Amino acid sequence: MTGTDFITVRPGNSRLILSLPHTGTDIPDDLAPRFVSRWQTLADADWWLEKLYDFAEDRDVTIIRTTMSRSVIDVNRVPSGVSLYPGMATTSLCPLTDFDGAPLYNEGQEPDDAEIARRRVRYFEPYHAILAREIARLRDSHDQIVLFDAHSIRSRIPRLFDGLLPVCNIGTNGGVTASPALVAEIVALCAASPFDHIVNGRFKGGYITRHYAAPEAGVHTVQLELACRAYIDEPEDAITESNWPPPYSSDRARTIRDLLIPIIGACLDFPIVRRPGDTSC
Repeated sequence: MTGTDFITVRPGNSRLILSLPHTGTDIPDDLAPRFVSRWQTLADADWWLEKLYDFAEDRDVTIIRTTMSRSVIDVNRVPSGVSLYPGMATTSLCPLTDFDGAPLYNEGQEPDDAEIARRRVRYFEPYHAILAREIARLRDSHDQIVLFDAHSIRSRIPRLFDGLLPVCNIGTNGGVTASPALVAEIVALCAASPFDHIVNGRFKGGYITRHYAAPEAGVHTVQLELACRAYIDEPEDAITESNWPPPYSSDRARTIRDLLIPIIGACLDFPIVRRPGDTSC
């Protein structure tokens, strides 16, 4: 891979950016032999979200996605390596373990500081340069824009959280990254759905949600972490190469899409104070 061919951008003109930072499954050829197995390296991807949210293309939403695996580098972590959740189990900029705590790398093949810096320049910085560019582009047209960072995760991961994770985990870093009115509308939609939800619970928003938030300057950021059981059939027991990931089914995903569509609509219709002569919506 060269340049930024591992990043896909679907430019839109509405006020909404949809970020998909963890759907990638690419592993560079020179790194692949260093990992314990390809399956384990990809197991923690946000499976099928690009399919789950494909309706956004018809709403003129800007969609930004990296095809690079989060096991190579996680573009939703602080580039300095500082933890977003001090004192809690989490994964790092270049993770050494999977969500369950198992080593990702063969012994002695873990990335050193120089390798982490190389990956940061090669894969992390281009994603954020594009994200920043699209934020600036849309702010030229809209007084208020929304960056919606979409994620999913298995419903049970004892190392990361206790018990069964709520289906809809809304993150605004304790209420500081987005307008309370916008968040209240998203919460109301979740509350009226068949799915349980929580606001700023275990997942309060990653680096993308926290770094780009500037509500006072018209940039509102929201993270939505979905429990995978909302749209795929999760195994009852431990995941294995034979049962994970389950295939995507449009029929299986229909109910959660019936919630996501109005959530995206709420972001698009978020109350705006327009500039004189601006007829955009």
